[in-house]
Amino acid sequence: MSTQHHVLNRWSFKACDETDWLTATVPGTVHTDLLRHGLIPDPFYGTNEHDLQWIDKKDWEYKSSFKLPEGWQDMTRIELIFDGLDTYADIYVNEQHVLSANNMFRAWRVDVKAQLMEGNNDILIKFRSPIMEDLPKLAKLGYALPATNDQSELGGLEEQKVSIFARKAPYHYGWDWGPRFVTSGIWREVRLEGWSTPKISDLFIRQDEVSAEKAKLTGVVEVNAVSAWSGRLRIDAQDMSWEQEVSLQPGSQTITLDLELAKPTLWWCRGLGEPSMYSFRAALLQAEEIIAERTVRTGLRKIELIREKDEEGTSFYFRLNGVRVFIKGANHIPNDSFATEVTRERYRHEIVSAVESNMNMLRVWGGGIYEEDAFYELCDEYGLLVWQDFMFACSMYPGDEAFLENVAAEAEYNVKRLRNHPSIALWCGNNEIDSAWAHYAWGTGWGWKEKYDSSEIREQIWADYKAVFHRILPEAVNEWAPGTDYWPSSPLRSLTGDENQHATQVTGEGDVHYWGVWHSVEPFDNYNQKIGRFMSEYGFQSFPELDTVLKYAQEEQLELESKVMLAHQKNGRGNQLIKEYMGQYLPEPRDFKSFLYMSQILQAQAIETAIEAHRRHKPYCMGTLYWQMNDCWPVASWAGMDYYGRWKALQYTVRRSFQDVMLSIDDTQEGELAVHLISDLQQPVEGTLKLSLYDFSGQLLHTMSREVTVSADAADKVFSARTGELLGTHDPKRVVLLVQLEQGRVSLDSKHYYFESFREIELPDAAITIEEVPGSGGTSFTLRTDALARQVWVLAAEEGIFSDNFFDLIPGLPHTVTFQRRSSGDEAFVQDKPGMLTVRSMKDFIA
Repeated sequence: MSTQHHVLNRWSFKACDETDWLTATVPGTVHTDLLRHGLIPDPFYGTNEHDLQWIDKKDWEYKSSFKLPEGWQDMTRIELIFDGLDTYADIYVNEQHVLSANNMFRAWRVDVKAQLMEGNNDILIKFRSPIMEDLPKLAKLGYALPATNDQSELGGLEEQKVSIFARKAPYHYGWDWGPRFVTSGIWREVRLEGWSTPKISDLFIRQDEVSAEKAKLTGVVEVNAVSAWSGRLRIDAQDMSWEQEVSLQPGSQTITLDLELAKPTLWWCRGLGEPSMYSFRAALLQAEEIIAERTVRTGLRKIELIREKDEEGTSFYFRLNGVRVFIKGANHIPNDSFATEVTRERYRHEIVSAVESNMNMLRVWGGGIYEEDAFYELCDEYGLLVWQDFMFACSMYPGDEAFLENVAAEAEYNVKRLRNHPSIALWCGNNEIDSAWAHYAWGTGWGWKEKYDSSEIREQIWADYKAVFHRILPEAVNEWAPGTDYWPSSPLRSLTGDENQHATQVTGEGDVHYWGVWHSVEPFDNYNQKIGRFMSEYGFQSFPELDTVLKYAQEEQLELESKVMLAHQKNGRGNQLIKEYMGQYLPEPRDFKSFLYMSQILQAQAIETAIEAHRRHKPYCMGTLYWQMNDCWPVASWAGMDYYGRWKALQYTVRRSFQDVMLSIDDTQEGELAVHLISDLQQPVEGTLKLSLYDFSGQLLHTMSREVTVSADAADKVFSARTGELLGTHDPKRVVLLVQLEQGRVSLDSKHYYFESFREIELPDAAITIEEVPGSGGTSFTLRTDALARQVWVLAAEEGIFSDNFFDLIPGLPHTVTFQRRSSGDEAFVQDKPGMLTVRSMKDFIA
């Protein structure tokens, strides 16, 4: 008999100081269980977050009863396995204490055969308040550790920031885009596992050497035997098979088997090829009987972070199967404040939205969670690379022995759990801590170390940092996923042990988080100057659309500084910053609802400027990951897609800015306009560049064209002229230059260029018509206008996306869009009817 599983999913819960048990949903959290029973209001609505801070100060308990399945009494071993307990928990089986857990990011298993009985068995889990558990640790330490985003005041703790002591999702304690909900609960599956014969507890396909000619692999098989056993180990993949005789001793052991494939089908990221996968099955056999088996899916590929000295510093780029990859993507945060609410459909919606936006990487940021298996499986399947942070962000951490041991176990568990995923390109130690503390350069970081008078305390904090990020984590990656690159902190210049280590400014090496635009209120044009080798963070905020805002606010609260708007803006000056920047770049919106729309146009303009600048500077710059892909609740934030998965203007703009072949217009040289042609394709691109000057009524004033070419995987300037020459005697406030790249009759890309700032342009009234395309089954529509219409927004009654949106429309140049409805099936989007359509443009929102 092979290993048997029995999932435990019938649970009840209550506060420890109460008597009434209520049904619980597992996986779940205390907050979501209370909400389902109507005991708390919607945590995301209004200012409810502020009134729910009592939940994390209480202890909670969960219980379950079950009968052992038939035949289980005869099993030699029975383990109780928790894939995730959040966070401080004591577990009792039939009133006997069997386990204490203290890390949300680890699985916990314990042999409970001795405690189980025939008939009913009871499991009780007592969750201790993470706040009450960790306050004494802060007192004992004797000094506070920096944790900038821990909203301790909102949690009623004043300056006492305890998030750093718990191995628990940092964003639970609040962030500058997320609420403070410090959860407790059983957040991943609970099951019993029973076996009497050897079982395969882990299978790793180690990729020792991978090329188009051959793949040399090692099957690393972890086996747990209850007694001595001998037989055969066989590993199969498609129509290939490898095997060897094995002799097992009682206990856990690792067996390796060399595997070689000739001419393997390689795994590629989006834009370079197909993300081909192989299934590998390991089986223990006695004669021809399968005693135990385990299957993993993986893709064969070689991914490397290339850092080589060059004339301008040191490169920072990814190479996949020998091909240099320009990274296009975003930073991913958890999709919900309550991670257990995220369905596979919601993950698929996010991943497919990324792929539809022409991305090839997401960065799993270090203040959230090591994501669910579904997330990585979908990244594998759709060809999205993953930059994976360990879960440490914007804080300094303790360095006591118990904490370090806990971190080492967490690292081992997660590296082993995720190492078969071909999508994982890099493990990164933490988010922003090296540059925030800036140990070797006084006065250049975030002012953290300067607050400590004692150099002894400063040195201790830094030594504790180095123990985690320079020793424990790189050792874990090296041991459990050999060959995978590790980067100690993002951003970082290089691990030098002196002031050249910290990425506190833009230099010619390492990765960069550039926040001069937004946090330092620098102009958008600075995106064109502040360009590093790899831009791993930068961003600009906007509000979500009106329908989303009305999910958390009432009509009378639709005002920039209302209590509710400020509760759903976690970045101190956020709303004012949007307003300030809008005053510089866009016309005055007519009311608050118009302000929502204008904020999205502003955000899209900022990030478009940044992405295009990064791509024009290829190969000096080889990656651009904006902040951020998604939201964990409905809020004003840096996301391109709101909590409900609705695409903002930014998401459509990003889709255009990340096209594999793109035109970019640069007017940063005074009086000159340059057109750049950027291609991520592996072969040269040729086409006709066409420049046409129109007035706002659609009259063609001037046109010119020339043949252009760009070599494979390159960015070149293909045209330049004085803006005066292009403009002639025409009024710069009343004309638009359309720049198009055509191949035969196919338009590869087009861009609109205005000779004045959008604040100065006098937009005419525009009547836009929309007509169904005959034969499209009501899914495609052609839009026309009688006068120039800027940022045309087509809104559907159904949830979904258009093939294009937030685009400019010139009279006489119709534009056709197709609607795809959001689907809960195997496809994230399906072509369908959009229901009622609303069409508006910027003119409709101007005061």
